[in-house]
Amino acid sequence: MLVAAALLAAPFATGAHAAEPDLVYGAFQRGFFLTAFGLATRQAEEKGDVKAMTLLGELYAAGLGVPQNDAKAAEWYQLAASRGDREAMFALAMFRLRGRAGPRDRDASAKWLASAAKLGHALAAYDLALLYIEGQLFPQDFKRAAQLLQESAQAGNPEAQYALGTFYKEGRGVSKNPAEAVRLWGLAAVAENTDAEVEYAIALFNGDGVAKDEQAAAALFRKAALKGNAIAQDRLARILAAGRGAPANPVEATKWHLISKARGETNLALDHFVAKLPADARAAGEKAAKPWLDALKKPPS
Repeated sequence: MLVAAALLAAPFATGAHAAEPDLVYGAFQRGFFLTAFGLATRQAEEKGDVKAMTLLGELYAAGLGVPQNDAKAAEWYQLAASRGDREAMFALAMFRLRGRAGPRDRDASAKWLASAAKLGHALAAYDLALLYIEGQLFPQDFKRAAQLLQESAQAGNPEAQYALGTFYKEGRGVSKNPAEAVRLWGLAAVAENTDAEVEYAIALFNGDGVAKDEQAAAALFRKAALKGNAIAQDRLARILAAGRGAPANPVEATKWHLISKARGETNLALDHFVAKLPADARAAGEKAAKPWLDALKKPPS
């Protein structure tokens, strides 16, 4: 429900009619969806309020308070988008991309993304940047992609902050700037973007573009490892094997090495480390890793 989340982040209306729209979103936030539907319908039909139209689209799209109906959702989104509502534009872009309320139409999706991005929609700017990176619907243009990522990153989108950080690291679409890359990864890591947590942790551990802090790096690697990131799992295993940034723990090092290895990471030094451990320590590490390894073997549901 990205549209609803974005709508709720801003005031619904101001001025003489502010009190009544506040009732609409107050009902929505409290889960009184049928009440929100009735109030929003009146606002949309009697006063032409575009935010009410977008909310009606969201209620129909998600089946909240009314039966789920993509066609009606698209109608309300279309009305709001035609009147300049960026949230409705983004919702229509997602509908066209996913083939809801009609066949998939990437061209139409891209047009709505461009319209929403022009009005400052952070997620639309990020998604549009990905299209410029991909280079299929539009000519590949890393400079334009970087501009869009910048807009989205400044609005606080952690995915855009991470992606723009990689652009600065590689000098793609922008001048190479490792310090700026690390700064952006740090922002995205605070927002719990896992890839950014890993990149920022690597920078912290090595002291690249940021003050060296092995303990903080170890904590971030552990956080990302618990979320299933194989690179973080491998790095954490190295830290626990060497006792840098965290106390040495051969059993935990073995556990995380086996998990990361099962996920495709190769580390011959850790293979050798585990092979040289006493049999009981190695067995304890294998036992600790087993629940993770069993979960990896399960077919996706």
